[in-house]
Amino acid sequence: MVLVIELIIFGYLGACVLYNLLFSVAGKLFPKKRREPVKDATARIAILIPAYKEDDIILSAVESYRSLRYPEGMYEVVVIADSLRESTLTSLSAGHARVISVSFQKSTKAKSLNAAFSQLEDGAYDMAVIADADNIPAPDFLLKVNEAYQQGYHAVQAQRVAKNLDTPFAILDAANEMIANHINRKGANALGLSASLIGSGIAFDYTLIKQALKETEAIGGFDKVLQQLLVGKGYRILYLEEAIIFDEKVENAAAFGNQRRRWLSSQFVYLRQYWGTGFRALLKGRIDYFYMAVGQNMLLPRMLLLAGVLFMTFIYLLAGKWLNIPFYAWLLMTGAYTISLLLPLPGKFYSRYMPTVLLHLPRVIGIMLSLMFKLKGANKTFIHTKHSKTNIDNPLIHVAGK
Repeated sequence: MVLVIELIIFGYLGACVLYNLLFSVAGKLFPKKRREPVKDATARIAILIPAYKEDDIILSAVESYRSLRYPEGMYEVVVIADSLRESTLTSLSAGHARVISVSFQKSTKAKSLNAAFSQLEDGAYDMAVIADADNIPAPDFLLKVNEAYQQGYHAVQAQRVAKNLDTPFAILDAANEMIANHINRKGANALGLSASLIGSGIAFDYTLIKQALKETEAIGGFDKVLQQLLVGKGYRILYLEEAIIFDEKVENAAAFGNQRRRWLSSQFVYLRQYWGTGFRALLKGRIDYFYMAVGQNMLLPRMLLLAGVLFMTFIYLLAGKWLNIPFYAWLLMTGAYTISLLLPLPGKFYSRYMPTVLLHLPRVIGIMLSLMFKLKGANKTFIHTKHSKTNIDNPLIHVAGK
C-alpha cells in the first residue's frame, strides 16, 4: 500500500515537472517559425478597455495609445466604464476615447465586453484588441498584431511585460509571468499547441470574438473559458512574442493572495467542467482541445509544485531508507524542475533580482498553500485588483522576448 501511494505521488509530481521541463526546453530550442510577409493591408481595430473603478490610471492608459505607430483613423480606443467617477468620464469623453458606460449588480469582464459589442457598429472593425485599464502598449504593438492578422491568425496573445519591478512581490509576479510566457505560450506554440490566454493583451478577428463572448458568462477564469471556446471552434492561439504590452504587477501580499485565489479557484472549477469533454476530444484526436481542457488544468501551479517537490525530496532525504523510491530520483526531479524555471529568465534577472526572489520565495509558497483552504466561492465572486502605476519602470525592458 505504501508503495502504491509513493508511486501515485511520484508519478503526478513527475508528470508536472516533465511538462514544465519539456515546454521550457522547447521554447528555447525550437526555432521561431518565420511568417511570410503579406501585402500591405491595415485592419480596422477596436481597442476595448474594461475599466472597473480605475479612475487613478485610466486617463494615462488611454493617453498611451496616442503613441501607437498605426494609421490614424484605423483604430479606436473604447473605454467600457464601470463605476468610474463623473469627472473621469468627462475627461475621457473630452479626450481621445469612446466611452461606453455600464453598470451591473455583479460586474465581470465578460459582461462589460458583451455590453460594448452590443453598442459598437457591425462591420466597422476587422479586429478587436482586449486590454486591461493598467496596460500600456509598445509603440509598434498594433503593427505587430495587424501583421499576424493579415497572415491568417485570428486569435493572438501578445507578450505581457511587467510595467514595474519596485517591490519584492512585483518582482516575483514578473518572474512568474516571464516563465508562464515561455512555457505556456512560446513552448506550447513550439510544440504545435495553442498558447494559453492571459486575459489582456489579446487580439482577435472581430466577428469571432463577438460571437465567442456571447457564449461566455464566467466571473472568474474569463480567459480559460474564452480559450476553450476558441480552440473548440478549431482556432489555434498564436503567442505573438514581438507584440509587447506592459502590465502592472502586484505590489504586496494581499493583492498577490487575492489574485492567486481567483486563479486557483478557476483552475479547479474548469478542470471539473471540461474533464469529460476534454477526454472525448482526445479520443477524436483533438490534442489541442484536450491540452487546454485537461492538461493545463491538471497541473499544479508552479509555486505549489515547487513546494511539493522540495517537501518530498526532504522527506526522502530523512526517511528514504524506510521508503521504496530512491532519494536520487527525487533529487533528479528537483533539479529538472529548477532548470525548467530558470531557463525562461533573462541573464540580467539573475544578477539583479534573484536574491530578492530567493529571500521572499518561502513567504510566497506559504501564501499559495494557505489559499488552498480559501477557494470556496472565489470563482463566483468578482475580485478586483487595484492599480496605480501610470509609468513604465522596468530595467529589464530591453530583454523582453530575448
